[in-house]
Amino acid sequence: MNPITLTVNGETHEALAEPRQHLGDFLRETMRLTGTHLGCEHGVCGACTVLIDDRPARACIAFAVACEGSAVRTIEGFETDPVMRDLRAAFTRHHALQCGFCTPGMLIAARDVVLRVPEADERRVRVEMSGNLCRCTGFAGIVRAILDVLESRRSANASVLESARSAIEHAPMPSFVPGDAPLLVSGAPGSVASATAGAAPAAGTASVAVPVTPAAGSNRIEVAFVMRGAPTDVWHAFADVKAVAACLPGAEEVEVDGDRVRARIVVRFGPMKAAFAGAATHERDDAHRTGRLRGAGQDNLSQSRARADIVYRLEPQTAPVGGALTGRVATGEASAAQSALVADSTRVVITMDYSLQGPLAQFSRPSLVREFAERLVADFGATLDARLIRAGVTHADGAGAGAGAGDADGAGVSADSSAASRGGRAMAVNGWGLLWRVLRDRVLALFGAGGGRG
Repeated sequence: MNPITLTVNGETHEALAEPRQHLGDFLRETMRLTGTHLGCEHGVCGACTVLIDDRPARACIAFAVACEGSAVRTIEGFETDPVMRDLRAAFTRHHALQCGFCTPGMLIAARDVVLRVPEADERRVRVEMSGNLCRCTGFAGIVRAILDVLESRRSANASVLESARSAIEHAPMPSFVPGDAPLLVSGAPGSVASATAGAAPAAGTASVAVPVTPAAGSNRIEVAFVMRGAPTDVWHAFADVKAVAACLPGAEEVEVDGDRVRARIVVRFGPMKAAFAGAATHERDDAHRTGRLRGAGQDNLSQSRARADIVYRLEPQTAPVGGALTGRVATGEASAAQSALVADSTRVVITMDYSLQGPLAQFSRPSLVREFAERLVADFGATLDARLIRAGVTHADGAGAGAGAGDADGAGVSADSSAASRGGRAMAVNGWGLLWRVLRDRVLALFGAGGGRG
């Protein structure tokens, strides 16, 4: 066994590999990234295509030890990639997949064509994709999907270039001042700012802030819930990290030592059970009522690994006049004239960057995780709200109904009923139950039925 170090989907890993083990087996068996499919294992079919140092390569004929120091990107590492997003949508529109076995390698190869040969026509696309075999579709849908993305990107680029050309022609030239020359700032053409390198941040800037972009290989979701109680009271309650963490669905064995938090989160998907044991660091900014949790955990049974960077902030709740408070994030922003400050209610906004690797990574698609997170946060908010009411921290007669009180058919968890009846105890995470509720809401939305996503 040889020790190797390589970067996989933006994260550096150290592992042991047999000299003759190919990269495909290493990714699937050691890294538990099963999106890389193995077909012929002779470098012919292209199903195992990955990126090695940003170049498409066959994982079945590349030795893992030969990738020492390289950057490898598998299909799991493209969730937030804009080109891959367009290709996935085009593959769906043009029926470019059936059994799906060749699709991961096909998508990675297609992305390379779109970026490397933006002017490609149908003949060039067929030549470029000839190294990836599909025994289902006959390739017609695949070629149409790639051409669709190429054409849409050419049209978009033409519009951007025209807008830039027009802006340059009509923009006033900034005046030049000798000495400390101002720095151009992106925004309106010709705008300037006298910023200097190393300048101190403006007064009032929060010391705990949401990262501008997620870390490489991570996905980002934002959710929120409403609690009864003024922001100052709720923030004071949040200082009891152990009590708050215990309200997380599935949380067990919560331990707090200063700014370090250790816990075990148990998740069940039918017969599958995962217990992520890990640790996190906790930061608080009292002046701006923001906090941050950064940590990682691992399920020893499946060897799945999770990493998260969570930033939360508390703010006074606003809602349209006469509107009911719910724990879900409302779409759209009410204008100032249509909004009113709701007394003794606090909105908790959570931004989470996460990555999941291993067998359970199949459940980490952002669209699914976003809906799961909304459900879990609603349950967490209900449990926390009920616990704080029991402790007398918040106002039991507040205007809000607490998080998760939106589902008329009982799919949500009412802060006043379910959570309160449990005495503020967190529920176990039942993945099948959550999945059923998500699928039910999607079917209802598809057929135009009401309910579900209150």
